[in-house]
Amino acid sequence: MDIVTPAYGLVFWTGIVFVILLFLLAKFAWKPILSAVNTREAKITDALEMAEKTKAEMKALQAQNEDLIKEARAERDAMMKDAKETTTRMIEEAKNGAKVEAEKVLASARETINSEKAAAISELKTQVAIFSIEIAEKVVRGELASDEKQKVLAEKLAEDINMN
Repeated sequence: MDIVTPAYGLVFWTGIVFVILLFLLAKFAWKPILSAVNTREAKITDALEMAEKTKAEMKALQAQNEDLIKEARAERDAMMKDAKETTTRMIEEAKNGAKVEAEKVLASARETINSEKAAAISELKTQVAIFSIEIAEKVVRGELASDEKQKVLAEKLAEDINMN
């Protein structure tokens, strides 16, 4: 049982060594150890606060980024709408311009056709008049070939003149 119950001298010397060790630790080691622990605790607290601030800033930046993305999408949609409207307007203007130009070309063609038609009719009338005169001349020459026919015609014309 000697192992379980120590002798009084051993307990006394162990107690004195423990008190001396406790005094030396309190005098030289506790303050540096406590200051190191307190410094580490302060750094950890600062790091946690910084993490919270960073987290809040990240949320704010995310919200700001989402707002910027929404604005960019709205601006893109507006630009697309304007581009479509411009395209549609340009197409309509081109169609209208083409219609106007086609109408001008048709009107010009109609005028040309009418003027050529009038010229052709005039030329045809001239040709018909020339042919009629030539035919009448031939008929009159045939009719007036004899003196007797000429006298009858002269008398007839004289009667017509007297009646008027």
